[in-house]
Amino acid sequence: MGTWIKSIGGYLPYLRLDRKVAARELAWTGLSMPGKGLRAVASWDEDPLTLAAEASRTLIGKAPPAAVRFASTSAYFTDRSQAAMMIDALAFPRSTRSADAANSRRAATTALLDALLASSGEVIAAADKREVQPGNPSQLAFGDGAAAVRTGQAGCAELVGYASLTHDFIDRYASQEHPTSYAYEERFVRDTAVGEILLPTIKAACDMAGVTPEDIAHVALAEPASGCWAACARALQSNAPNHCATVTENAGDLGAAHPLYGFGLALAAAQPGEMVLLVGFGSGADAMVFRVDEEVPGASTMVQALGKGQRLTNISRFLSLTGGIDIDWGMRAEFNQKAQATVLERIGRDTIGFIGGRDSQGNVQFPKSDIPVNPSLHTPETLEDVRLADESAQIVSITADRLNFTPDPPFDFGLVQFTNGARVLMEMVDRPVTGFEVGQDVRMHLRIKSKNSSLGFRTYFWKAAPLDRPALGDA
Repeated sequence: MGTWIKSIGGYLPYLRLDRKVAARELAWTGLSMPGKGLRAVASWDEDPLTLAAEASRTLIGKAPPAAVRFASTSAYFTDRSQAAMMIDALAFPRSTRSADAANSRRAATTALLDALLASSGEVIAAADKREVQPGNPSQLAFGDGAAAVRTGQAGCAELVGYASLTHDFIDRYASQEHPTSYAYEERFVRDTAVGEILLPTIKAACDMAGVTPEDIAHVALAEPASGCWAACARALQSNAPNHCATVTENAGDLGAAHPLYGFGLALAAAQPGEMVLLVGFGSGADAMVFRVDEEVPGASTMVQALGKGQRLTNISRFLSLTGGIDIDWGMRAEFNQKAQATVLERIGRDTIGFIGGRDSQGNVQFPKSDIPVNPSLHTPETLEDVRLADESAQIVSITADRLNFTPDPPFDFGLVQFTNGARVLMEMVDRPVTGFEVGQDVRMHLRIKSKNSSLGFRTYFWKAAPLDRPALGDA
């Protein structure tokens, strides 16, 4: 077919809730809650846009993609293109085409298939941070995270067969009046999904690829209910493992990003010549069969990311981060910053892309200014664009403040020194257990800078996080 996967990337938040601890805390309710494994928990300043941007950063390469496709069921803005914002965040040319996909958990696989069939190098990014209601099993079963794929006319894994089936099957739904996910009875979902949707779609994709289901070595199938792949495997006489199950246990159901993250694990496990099956589910199914020719860049990093982060055992903190409780933070929280469209039009691309400037003497500064901050320069200059988001940096000074408001205190900030000479006062995120230290290596992450709840608006900027994450250990 000549349509390929060139590289893949994923991102999981720093915090991981221990489901066993959470289930024990809720045992008094008598409700049945998942009690095994970990759940990835996004910080207050992360949303689907920031998650997807992080997953896509390793896919930038030397040449920009022809298009960026963004897929999510929980994107914050409903009348503002997330893909367009990603193009600015990743500093792609504004001539890059953009498209947003939503309203289905298989939005990402549909977008990926469309990109593969278009045979133009594209970035497909998917992310979800879904609303959950305390007591609902999805509160612990869901997870926050993102995955992204770059396609091209040459690469490491070739699409050799595919099939799609559209079926308005209501296994779960969310709506404007019921924003938290409502799920139907699991046995009904499993029996219908397997017999009416998954098996026909997988068989059709295998037929097109000219292979039998027994030829599939690895599977990434987003299950609408537990046991779906086990039932499919029995019917198909397949022994292939479903790598999405590994994601579910170690990070949770990532929504639209779930099949792509599982796909990354499957590609990491596949040997050259082996077949990998990718299946997205939601209002039908997409099934794609790939032949892996060589190691796919980024896949092994996604495997490693599952085992890194910080355990979260504080249930009240988890509830606060996921919107389960609304804490009165006092008067310091009574501040809404109104973002002006005129200001964003003037400096928005430099802000969300973290683009500073280099003057005629080589000094780098952020933000840019008409007259450089270099004291030896006294006349206006047009500064050369310098993207700081991907520059290595170290902490020069650090303050942990409990008077300045943040929804997840303390508020860490300080000076960050970049290797290219720039020095910027920044917020710090993903706080280590022992706190931040002067001289610590940090990496930039796109995060929410400010929220205006009354107007339903938010702005974005980059914050500094530790370069390395600790190992999680056994769940």
